[in-house]
Amino acid sequence: MGKTKNTSLDTVLTDFILLGLSHPPNLRSLLFLVFSIIYILTQLGNLLILLTVWADPKLHARPMYILLGVLSFLDMWLSSVIVPRIILNFAPASKAIPFGGCVAQLYFFHFLGSTQCFLYTLMAYDRYLAICQPLRYPVLMNGRLCTVLVAGAWVAGSIHRSIQATLTFRLPYCGPNQVDYFICDIPAVLRLACADTTVNELVTFVDIGVVATSCFMLILLSYANIVHAILKIRNADGRRQAFSTCGSHLTVVTVYYVPCIFIYLRAGSKSPLDGAVAVFYTVVTPFLNPLIYTLRNQEVKSALKRMTAGRGTE
Repeated sequence: MGKTKNTSLDTVLTDFILLGLSHPPNLRSLLFLVFSIIYILTQLGNLLILLTVWADPKLHARPMYILLGVLSFLDMWLSSVIVPRIILNFAPASKAIPFGGCVAQLYFFHFLGSTQCFLYTLMAYDRYLAICQPLRYPVLMNGRLCTVLVAGAWVAGSIHRSIQATLTFRLPYCGPNQVDYFICDIPAVLRLACADTTVNELVTFVDIGVVATSCFMLILLSYANIVHAILKIRNADGRRQAFSTCGSHLTVVTVYYVPCIFIYLRAGSKSPLDGAVAVFYTVVTPFLNPLIYTLRNQEVKSALKRMTAGRGTE
């Protein structure tokens, strides 16, 4: 049991204990080192992408790379919300997290995650316009409109997550305080509530399901049109370049959405696989994004070379 305090309404918890990821005790030091390295490389890789897009005039004026820069910014923050807490779970330090800290972690985790969801949709729409409407692209997707759409994604993500966090923490928490997970996430926290959570589980299922499914379907629709347009290109090099540009985004979308669907659209699930799957899209995806976009994107690699050579502003 964690600490409790009496109020006029309920006896409520003042902290939670995050049990973390299941692991053999003899691997604790190794896992601490691995996750520490992943976190450092994630921050450095995404910071490098962000600085490259910002510093290179050939990139920061184009919507595609504005969106990529925003994605890197989101990945840096998402990683910072999740990974340090995982690292602490492998250290001798206390695994307790204050009630307010749990609220903040759940909110920012889903705020950043849902904003990413909207951002991936915008990136697919941008690629659709660039490939299917090339002549009208500068008009349909300019820098100003891109900025407005990104701001809309941030606002929508904030509203979306505020609803979830409010519904989750309006419930009384007066019993066991051990969260059988590595972060404060909705399914794990709801299992500790001292009240009926049926409505919360239904709202979570519908809310996340509608947002994630809608975004995913819009992405699939965009890429169905993109593939159709690419197949009409007679030049093999042109087709290869178009597929390469879209391949990076498709890879990231797949790595992000499949684990999310596995976890959140299985109401009430207590599968031991949930933790491993969640680590994949909360830890591995932000780490892989810079590699995917730099290794598969010739323009980013060229900009990195220019910046490294001290000619990033030319």
